[in-house]
Amino acid sequence: MARIRSVDGRVPQAPNGPWQLAVTPAGDCRDTRDLGAVTDWIAANVPGTAASALRAAGRWTETAPEPIHDRDVWYRTRLQVFGRFRLAFEGLATLAEIWLDGVPILCSRSMFEAHSVAIDLSGAAELAICFRSLRAELDRPAKRGRWRPRMITPGSLRHVRTSALGFMPGWCPEIDLVGPYRPITLDPVRPGLAEADLRAELQDGIGRLVARLRIDGGAASASLLCDGREAALAETEPGLFTGVLELPGIAPWWPHTHGTPHLHPVAARVDDALFDLGRVGFRSLSLTRPFEQGLSLAVNGVPVFCRGATWTPPDLVGLGTDATRTLLGLAREAGMNMLRVPGTTLYPSTDFYDLCDEAGILVWQDLMLANFDYPHDDPDFAARLTREVTGFLDRTQTAPSLCVLCGGSEVWQQAAMLGAPRAVWADAFCETTLPALAAASRPDLVIVPNSPSGGALPFLPRAGCTHYFGVGAYRRPLEDARRAEVGFASECLAFSNPSDPGTPGPVGPADPRWAAGIPRDRGADWDFETVRDHYVDRLFGVDPGGLRTGDPDRYLELGQAAVSEVMEATFAEWRRPRAPTAGGLVLSLSDLGPGAGWGVIDWARRPKSAWYALKRAFRPVQVSLTDEGLDGLHLHVVNETPTARALTLALTFCDVGGRVAARAERDLALDGHAALTLSSADVLGRFFDATDSYRFGPRIHDLAHARLSEPDGTIVAEGFHFLVPRPSTREDIGLTAEPAITADGPALRIATARLAFAVQIRAPGARAADNGFHLAPGTTRTIAFPGADRLPPGSVRALNSNEIVEFGHDA
Repeated sequence: MARIRSVDGRVPQAPNGPWQLAVTPAGDCRDTRDLGAVTDWIAANVPGTAASALRAAGRWTETAPEPIHDRDVWYRTRLQVFGRFRLAFEGLATLAEIWLDGVPILCSRSMFEAHSVAIDLSGAAELAICFRSLRAELDRPAKRGRWRPRMITPGSLRHVRTSALGFMPGWCPEIDLVGPYRPITLDPVRPGLAEADLRAELQDGIGRLVARLRIDGGAASASLLCDGREAALAETEPGLFTGVLELPGIAPWWPHTHGTPHLHPVAARVDDALFDLGRVGFRSLSLTRPFEQGLSLAVNGVPVFCRGATWTPPDLVGLGTDATRTLLGLAREAGMNMLRVPGTTLYPSTDFYDLCDEAGILVWQDLMLANFDYPHDDPDFAARLTREVTGFLDRTQTAPSLCVLCGGSEVWQQAAMLGAPRAVWADAFCETTLPALAAASRPDLVIVPNSPSGGALPFLPRAGCTHYFGVGAYRRPLEDARRAEVGFASECLAFSNPSDPGTPGPVGPADPRWAAGIPRDRGADWDFETVRDHYVDRLFGVDPGGLRTGDPDRYLELGQAAVSEVMEATFAEWRRPRAPTAGGLVLSLSDLGPGAGWGVIDWARRPKSAWYALKRAFRPVQVSLTDEGLDGLHLHVVNETPTARALTLALTFCDVGGRVAARAERDLALDGHAALTLSSADVLGRFFDATDSYRFGPRIHDLAHARLSEPDGTIVAEGFHFLVPRPSTREDIGLTAEPAITADGPALRIATARLAFAVQIRAPGARAADNGFHLAPGTTRTIAFPGADRLPPGSVRALNSNEIVEFGHDA
């Protein structure tokens, strides 16, 4: 059912009394009558968690988090209202008992279910919530699963509907999530619209809004409003009004990389009352090939290369959502058009989907099922999971951003990797029950049984969707990104990504806190810093171990550059027009805590080198280069925007000093939503040993540089291909930087005489529009500082430069 946002502008209100919190030994207080002996109450925010309240009181810290699950946590407040109300709880973590003036009114045993209770109030009343000890529940004897994952402990967690966050050593901080982490509201009970079932459809340019409105207390009339148009609904049975609003020529919703994410306000008029039902987007969603051949999505009939990252809660302590808009803004700026919410986390708030709708970012949503052999044959568990799924689909029913609903993360893979046959790991819930549940509310979604899944074994790279870590954790050569013929990587390219200097937290390997921030698989004799070090060695030909102790700053610089090179090279392979790959989602968007985590954005919301690399790799109008051996280099030009583009493609082969071996330009006319591939011979018009494959004589070039520009000379995209190891030795390269003014504000014009590899702009307190990029010999780039009203002070240096150029200090 669609969410009723307001009635005549009135929205549900939070209880106006202050909340208090107390922590008691597990089981000491059986109900509110035992609270008289409890005197140690502190202030608490709702929504919020016990950890955030205890931290505010100076009793808890995320750097050394004390357990909370081993105790009971009590919340209480006073209600001061009269009348009949609906008391709603949007999220309670996890085992909650609720009393009103000492009378039990609700018991919840799932972190993922919302609840509402009708109550009568005649003045002052006390509302109390007890969150029972989760540890006591997990310690109870329970039936063991057919397999036991190493990543999440304890095994009894499979019986409880709560997040795996805090239970994954090496993956995230061990922070216990307890409390009313989503809003608690009071809404007067009155006649009117009780439920709204809305279906937004798009076919042949015509939007259709199908409505079924359930109205309490009866109504003389009801109508549906959208896009300035209105349609009367018919009462097909007492209290049920149905109908269709036809919307010819409605502006469709697109992922932002492929068009404009148009949204349209929707309301229901019931007699004289106006019910706000939020906004809808009209789009179609389809598969371009059978799932078994690799997941591939088309939006409004146009194939979409889905790229982005996995989403994790912006605030692991309080589970607050204040940073959601910031992170989604950075995801969109980086050219991401899909985010995946993995089954190891929790369902985001409704605001998350609203913001993704606005931003034009597709959402892949896992159910909160991960790794375990879940007891689907237990009637209580099955009923609780069904309510969880239907409740989620109800509150996201009008979200066009939601496109994939998935049965969970690595459940099938876990069992298959332990040698179990398909009959064990391919559960009926994901294969049959989940599609039926989705069809009842969101028939427009693509249903994926598990991530990964789709082949003879669920984790094979070519079929369905895969968690591809050939390049990355398995330390395969960069060529494996093509050799694996990945269909869709719903998780990939995990590295321990160092933050830039100045980010709060451990600053480098010499810091005793450093190791705690490095992600690792439990029980493995390697971690994801080891993975990064492997590619430093492979790409730069240096010993990362020696640098780690001898020159830790250089060690981190090379690590950042290596990750950037790997990510850009991998997505250059996957976005080729002839590639079988239809998507890749990096693990992950942001860090859960301080340190060099998987995130391409650090825990202080600052982009890392990997974020800038993805921003270059994900450009909607893009040029990239791939080595095709005897067929030379291939130049892949992509225009995902809906507008036809007139472009100029320039290709230069030179050495690192700038001596040109070959050069050519070619004008292109590229339709909207189109792509093409040209060989280096196509562009040059003659033979040139672009990849140094024929070797008829000594090689006369070190790199190839492709540049794509608009008719006015504006550079749209650049691509590089190196025939020699990436430069790791500092030398004089003629690097300069001068202030400049652009339409986007103050900027820096950076030039170089020789190749400038991985140009680093350091500007404390400001963010450059690009960083870690290469500059071809004899070229210039102008880099703006978004949001800055003056050029900030800072410095510029390339990985291979002796020069350190300072700027902005005299302003």
